[in-house]
Amino acid sequence: MKLGEMKFEVLLLLVVASLLLGCSTHETTATLKVFHAGSLTEPMKAFKEAFEEKYPNVVVQTEAAGSAATIRKVTELGRKADVIATADYTLIQKMMYPEYANWTIMFAKNQIVLAYNDNSRYADEINSQNWYEILRKPDVRFGFSNPNDDPCGYRSLMVIQLAELYYNDTKIFDDLVAKHSNLKFSEENGSYVLLMPPSEKIEVDESKIMIRSMEMELIHLLESGEIDYFFIYKSVAKQHGFRFVELPPQIDLSSPDYAEFYGKVKVVMANGKEVSGKPIVYGITIPKNVENRELAEEFVKLVVSEEGRKILKELGQDPLVPARADTPDIPQSLKELVET
Repeated sequence: MKLGEMKFEVLLLLVVASLLLGCSTHETTATLKVFHAGSLTEPMKAFKEAFEEKYPNVVVQTEAAGSAATIRKVTELGRKADVIATADYTLIQKMMYPEYANWTIMFAKNQIVLAYNDNSRYADEINSQNWYEILRKPDVRFGFSNPNDDPCGYRSLMVIQLAELYYNDTKIFDDLVAKHSNLKFSEENGSYVLLMPPSEKIEVDESKIMIRSMEMELIHLLESGEIDYFFIYKSVAKQHGFRFVELPPQIDLSSPDYAEFYGKVKVVMANGKEVSGKPIVYGITIPKNVENRELAEEFVKLVVSEEGRKILKELGQDPLVPARADTPDIPQSLKELVET
């Protein structure tokens, strides 16, 4: 055999061996798909890193969107996920039960704040008592996420409506939102209800208000100066180093002590699902059509474990201790870590 032919055969054997090795590696690598709320982006990065360190043969794929949009990926678009985590645990119950899921674990809390930076107009004047007066100013632009896609969006509108009651000023929502959009609350027997139009029919004056599908998309608008303020979760404001106005607990949806007051406001999303004002609690579940059930359970265990709580705290978000399930019918592997 000639030297050239020998080199060719050796090269060919190396290529084949490499391909076989690649196939073998691929076969021993599992993929865990996690669909989650945009406000969990930073915690999920940390959960992914911790999980992959514990399970080197697993690749965790995380995908962020508004919580309602996250669930619709499974229920309407037919996509498969191993874990679903939302910023409003009740959306799992309302949108996934009983066909797509049958339990929810509540694992974290949050609150709504008004975020801004040093370049925001009136940044040196705004505080927890005058924030709505600052937003009223004609040269100030602010944003919130789409209530049809994202809990932070409907919670932002709830906060503004509750502000009318708390500050005894019946024009706050009208001046900030209704005059600049087709989004309006109506009063019914002491409660305030907003019926959301379909997303494609939401109308806003973008010289005053900007709406994006999830709250994380508003970050760039603030950084680029296209808006001066936006409603966001406190944890996200902290994670990105924004300044923020901490709103009174009577309206920021943080405290169980004011649950009855929060309940005075409701938003009906375009899909007909009604959400009432209540303390912000995050939820996590495993869909019924999960492809990697054992790994999915291990991932949820990480989230609700002491290690998971530490990750949340380090990223400015309060864990729910202990985590709570809405039914005893959760996987056996999770029962030691969760209260039912």
